[in-house]
Amino acid sequence: MTVTEMSCVGRNFYIHGPSITKLNQNVNSFQRKFVGEVKRCEELERILVYLVQEINRAAIPLPECEASPPAPPLKQVLEMQEQLQKLEVELREVTKNKEKLKKNLLELIEYTHMLRVTKTFVKRNVEFEPTYEEFPSLENDCLLDYSCMQRLGAKLGFVSGLINQGKVQAFEKMLWRACKGYTILSYAELDEALEDPETGEVIKWYVFLISFWGEQIGHKVKKICDCYHCHVYPYPNTAEERREIQEGLNTRIQDLYTVLHKTEDYLRQVLCKAAESVYNRVVQVKKMKAIYHMLNMCSFDVTNKCLIAEVWCPEVDLHDLRRALEEGSRESGATIPSFMNTIPTKETPPTLIRTNKFTEGFQNIVDAYGVGSYREVNPALFSIITFPFLFAVMFGDFGHGFMMFLFALLLVLNENHPRLNQSQEIMGMFFNGRYILLLMGLFSVYTGLIYNECFSKSVNLFGSGWNVSAMYSSSHTPQEQKKMVLWNDSVVRHSRVLQLDPSVPGVFQGPYPLGIDPIWNLATNRLTFLNSFKMKMSVILGIIHMTFGVVLGIFNHLHFRKKFNIYLVSIPQLLFMLCTFGYLIFMIIYKWLVFSAETSRVAPSILIEFINMFLFPPSEMYVLYTGQEHVQIVLLVITALSVPVLFLGKPLFLLWLHNGRSCFGVSRSGYTLVRKDSEEEVSLLGNQDIEEGNNQMEDGCREMTCEEFNFGEIMMTQVIHSIEYCLGCISNTASYLRLWALSLAHAQLSDVLWAMLMRVPLRMDTTYGILLLFPLITLFAVLTIFILLIMEGLSAFLHAIRLHWVEFQNKFYVGAGTKFVPFSFSLLSSKFNSNDNVA
Repeated sequence: MTVTEMSCVGRNFYIHGPSITKLNQNVNSFQRKFVGEVKRCEELERILVYLVQEINRAAIPLPECEASPPAPPLKQVLEMQEQLQKLEVELREVTKNKEKLKKNLLELIEYTHMLRVTKTFVKRNVEFEPTYEEFPSLENDCLLDYSCMQRLGAKLGFVSGLINQGKVQAFEKMLWRACKGYTILSYAELDEALEDPETGEVIKWYVFLISFWGEQIGHKVKKICDCYHCHVYPYPNTAEERREIQEGLNTRIQDLYTVLHKTEDYLRQVLCKAAESVYNRVVQVKKMKAIYHMLNMCSFDVTNKCLIAEVWCPEVDLHDLRRALEEGSRESGATIPSFMNTIPTKETPPTLIRTNKFTEGFQNIVDAYGVGSYREVNPALFSIITFPFLFAVMFGDFGHGFMMFLFALLLVLNENHPRLNQSQEIMGMFFNGRYILLLMGLFSVYTGLIYNECFSKSVNLFGSGWNVSAMYSSSHTPQEQKKMVLWNDSVVRHSRVLQLDPSVPGVFQGPYPLGIDPIWNLATNRLTFLNSFKMKMSVILGIIHMTFGVVLGIFNHLHFRKKFNIYLVSIPQLLFMLCTFGYLIFMIIYKWLVFSAETSRVAPSILIEFINMFLFPPSEMYVLYTGQEHVQIVLLVITALSVPVLFLGKPLFLLWLHNGRSCFGVSRSGYTLVRKDSEEEVSLLGNQDIEEGNNQMEDGCREMTCEEFNFGEIMMTQVIHSIEYCLGCISNTASYLRLWALSLAHAQLSDVLWAMLMRVPLRMDTTYGILLLFPLITLFAVLTIFILLIMEGLSAFLHAIRLHWVEFQNKFYVGAGTKFVPFSFSLLSSKFNSNDNVA
């Protein structure tokens, strides 16, 4: 119900367990004592990040040891830094050489493909002796023939290379437009995709050969090739030169393959050796950086050469803190032992709520709304029961609840499995909330038995309490047959709907032992009955839930020594709630108990009676019980009187307290003002408790509180809260009708799924029914899991959260506190990811 007691302590050593507070907030981060050590740790982190990236790139597994290595001393840190820097320089050099060798190899491979393809583009005859003619005949000679170009007397040039497949068309158009037809482009697609030496991507390439005339055109062609990122290679002039180049390329490629393999083997050996110790070094660097970060938050006493820290620590852990300080001083060989003193403070302590694997999920739901203030009532304790129960009211089905229970039970029984502990995304959410799912499934089984629904069908466990044969006229005396409407053979044959009359003797033999009688599953007015039952049940549960929240607020006021809030806020809220909606619950239960089957036709409508309570109808309209008119008038008077008390009581009391009993204070030993709701706290600051009546205080506190007290703001805040509560009683009560609506929707959706899938094969003959039954059962199971369990379950889960956050917790829970986050090495992550940042 409350959080762990906290104390503020001071000591002169780095923090091992408690949460530390900053003592040198005015000092710049770059001017603190251990900023150099933090930079050293960041440099080591940078090197380790590089090592992890290279190890992952080489597909070398990273071993993770279960034991956590301790933070190393300064001498080992310097040795580690020197080793890592040498290793980084070596790795970068080897990696750079490897990339350069690989790039050269890819370029040579491209060159060989280019020579092979361009061999067919141009026909050359090295033995041909050119004869120059003024007007050469071009009809029978190819323009691309080298001998023909020589006869033209022009200076012919060639540019060859490779271009990306997607740029060929644009490249060709640009050559034609820029060179005005003085170039001839030939290209062909390579049969295989090659790796780009620049980017490392495997893409399709085109080999091209450009023939041009003149040096100016050649410069344009080369610039266009550069713009389109073409890989240009020298083109041989003769066949002999082509053959020599190919032979040289083959030799160089073989040599590069050999050197590249040896380089990769050496690089892998270095990375494998580095991978053996990288885990320990990552953990050690993280611990060192965390320690120095904590030390920078301490105050450094130059005269006494010691560190002074102020920390929050739970009182039950003070003994462990002293023992840790003694062990640290002894192991470090310090001449002056570390010591600890408990100091008083007026600061609000952080909130520590100890949880286990069962309560952690429920506490996370509450913390998602807001972390509770120190010593404030914790709603997570009560949500362990109310949350799964309200979920089950909306998800009431025995079969669906049992499936959810089995799934959660499987997760609980295998909670130590490593794959489940490391699961991510949706499966990780299910695993973290396994105990919530377990209780939700268990409560859904219970509500499913109450609703008597199992996959939309009723289960007859104890036998129905309705006797159909008692409605036949032959089973009654002639006198009873004259008084009652009974059945005979003609009525049964010609009536489409038969009605059971509970007033007939022997028809209704008593209520069903657990839940709703299964005969209602056959009734035509089944929805009418269930809607009335579930709607009233939702209202009853909602009012009880909200009233319980107002009662919990009383415990907050008692703990924070504000008893005036009990008399001026909590009690008027309870009276307003109970005299209106509490009376509605009374009428519902009274009608259930007083009116029987024989008098059910004359039973009044609860809704009409509740409306008449505020309309003051004539006295003959009150038919529920004797004296109903006088009781309702008294309840309305109490309700009307509680409203002005809610609006004016607390502000006027604080004003009287501020003027008549100046700065009458509240205080606790060691701290004060543990939760500031509004300006009301200003009038209560002091040195003694409000209940004790001691008016001694310091002049400085009196002057401060008297200047800051603002009655208008207090009045406005109280009016807003009162209006919100009064209107919220109506809207919140209506909001609990979602229990009825979602329960009805779940039942109808389950019934529709059964009617569309299972009813068809079950009504067919034996042969075709069996053949159709198995695939439809599979489809029914899949749709049940994904629609009724996952989608409907998520909807009910979200609505249950909403009922707790808005309708329940706002009655007593502020959630404006600060979570206690202790310094612990166990909170430092040591997992490796592909993009892991060691920092």
